[in-house]
Amino acid sequence: MLSRTIIKQFNKPALAQRFQSNIASLTNQQLVSKSLKALDPELNNFLDLEKKRQRESITLIASENFTSTSVFDLLGSEFQNKYSENRPNDRYYGGNEYIDQVELLCEKRALEAFNLDPNEWGVNVQPLAGSAANLIAFSAVLPVGGKLMGLDLPHGGHLTHGYSTKEGKSISAISKYFSTMPYQLDTKTGLIDYDTLEKNALLFKPKVIVAGASAYSRLIDYKRMKEITNKVNKNCYLVTDMAHISGLVAAGVLPSPFEYSDIVTTTTHKSLRGPRGAMIFYRKGIRYTNKKGVETPYTLEKDINFSTFPQHQGGPFNHTIAALAVALKQVMTPAYKKYQQDVVANCAFLAEELKKRNFELVSGGTDNHLLLIDLNNFGVDGARVESLLEKINISINKNTVFTDKSALFPMGLRVGTPAMTTRNFGKEEFAKVAEFIEKGVLLAKKLQNDQQQSAEKVKGPRGQLKQFKQLVAESEEVKQLAEEVRLFVKQYPMPGDL
Repeated sequence: MLSRTIIKQFNKPALAQRFQSNIASLTNQQLVSKSLKALDPELNNFLDLEKKRQRESITLIASENFTSTSVFDLLGSEFQNKYSENRPNDRYYGGNEYIDQVELLCEKRALEAFNLDPNEWGVNVQPLAGSAANLIAFSAVLPVGGKLMGLDLPHGGHLTHGYSTKEGKSISAISKYFSTMPYQLDTKTGLIDYDTLEKNALLFKPKVIVAGASAYSRLIDYKRMKEITNKVNKNCYLVTDMAHISGLVAAGVLPSPFEYSDIVTTTTHKSLRGPRGAMIFYRKGIRYTNKKGVETPYTLEKDINFSTFPQHQGGPFNHTIAALAVALKQVMTPAYKKYQQDVVANCAFLAEELKKRNFELVSGGTDNHLLLIDLNNFGVDGARVESLLEKINISINKNTVFTDKSALFPMGLRVGTPAMTTRNFGKEEFAKVAEFIEKGVLLAKKLQNDQQQSAEKVKGPRGQLKQFKQLVAESEEVKQLAEEVRLFVKQYPMPGDL
C-alpha cells in the first residue's frame, strides 16, 4: 500500500516540479556522481518494487534466471563507457587495450566451458541478444531468399527459426528475409518427427536446418539431424540454437550439439545464468573433401564476424562481455554442475507431481529444464491461467501446443525450473509448486465459469480476457492464495543474500 502511495505522490505536478528543480540546481559533476536513490527517487522506487516482486514470487518462466552478484558488478561497471567496434586488436577506436583483453578472455573461457578445441572451434561473444545472434548466423551463410528449416512455432520452435501464418503472412522477420519451411512434432508422441523432416528436407533442399527449440522438453537427436543435412547436400549447414539448454550442456547434464553442428548459437542469461547477451560458435578447419581429394575449408570465422560487424551491429556491449566472462568462470566449477543436475532432477520431479494432479504434458514428460502443460483437459486457456497465476505471485508463461489456432490464447503453459533452483528449491519445494499450480488452474476454471454465467456479455477474446482479469482482481480467493505464495517463497534467498 505504501508503494502505491509513493507512486501516486510522484504523479502530483507540484512534487514532480520540485524534484525537477532539485536536479536543475545540480552542477555537472554532481549530476553524474549522485546515486540513483539521491538523484531519481521515483525510478529508485520502481527498482525497489521490482526487487520485492522477484523476491516474493515463484519464477517459473523457463527462459529466466537469477544471475550472480559478480555479474551485476560488471554490468554496472566502467566497461559500459567504452566503444569497441570491430574485433579485438583491430578496433576502430583507441583506448581498447583492456577491453581487448577482456573480450579475448571471454572467448577463451567460452571455448573452455564447452570443452571445445580452439583449433576446431571459434566463438563471437559480441551479439547483443539471441534473436540478433540467429539473424547474424543465418545471414552469414544464407543469401536473401535462401532456404531454412526450423521447428514450427506451435510445435515448440522459436520465432527466429522462421514462422508464417497459413495465409502466408511472415510473423517472423526471418521468414521475410529467407524462404522458410517448418518441421513439426509427431502429434501422437509429442516428439520431433525426424522421418517427415528428412522427406521434406530432401524436397525443399534447405541450406540451413535449425536444431533447437523454445518449448520442447525432450532431447534433440543431433546425430540424426546431421545425417539429414548430409543427405540434402554437402552445402547444407546444421545450425543449433541451444539458448535454453546451454547451461545444461556446459555442465555435461545434456548431450552436446557441438559434435554434429556447424554453427551453435546461444543466449547467455537463461540456464547459463549470465548476463543478457548471446554467443555464436563456429567450426574451423576443413568442411568437406570431394571425390578427387580436394578440400573445402570452413569460412565461418570470417563470415560470422563480418555478419556481426559491420553488417548487423555497431559497438558491442563491453560491460556485458565482461559479465559473461565471469559467468563462464562460474560454469567451470563443481557447484555449477551440481546446480544443473538439480535443475533437471527438479523438472522431472515436478512433471511427475503434476501428472499425479491430472495435468497432461506434451510428450508425456521432460528430459531437460522445462515442461509443457496441455490445459485442454481442464477446459481453460493458458492466457487466463497465466494472468491468474501472476496475481498469486507465480510468474509463468502461456505457450502454444500443436492443437492451437491462436498464439495469443493458447492452451499451453510452459514451466521451467532454473530460476527457483538457483534459489535453492528442491523436491519438497517443487511439490508445493505443483500444488499452487493446481490451485491456480482450478480457480481460473471457476472464475471462467463465473464469467460465462455473467449477465454482462463481452465480445471478442481480448475483451473477455480483460473481463476475466477484473474478476481475478476482485476475487478474495485469489488474494488469499497470493498471500500464501508470498509467505512461502520469500523465505528462500536471492543471489546476494549470503
